[in-house]
Amino acid sequence: MQIDKLRGKELDQLFKSILSLKDLEECYRFFDDLCTVNEIQSLAQRLEVARMLTEGKTYHKIETETGASTATISRVKRCLNYGNDAYEMALERIKEDASVNE
Repeated sequence: MQIDKLRGKELDQLFKSILSLKDLEECYRFFDDLCTVNEIQSLAQRLEVARMLTEGKTYHKIETETGASTATISRVKRCLNYGNDAYEMALERIKEDASVNE
């Protein structure tokens, strides 16, 4: 796990801060203060690329719809194949929440 190399009190503080957020509005406010618009958009783009890859979309379709580079798509695909299954976990939870709230 690569994240083990990053572990420390600063990263713990960041993750605890994120976990303390209570709703979508607090997330928007926190990330607006924490990150640049481009950083936020890059994070959101990677998650969307992961969603599209898990749905079997082609690199071309993903590139066209998200504007992500093939390098970004490849990196996300590598994480999906060899990572910590975190993309899948998060995407599944979003689906579950959406179905509960329908």
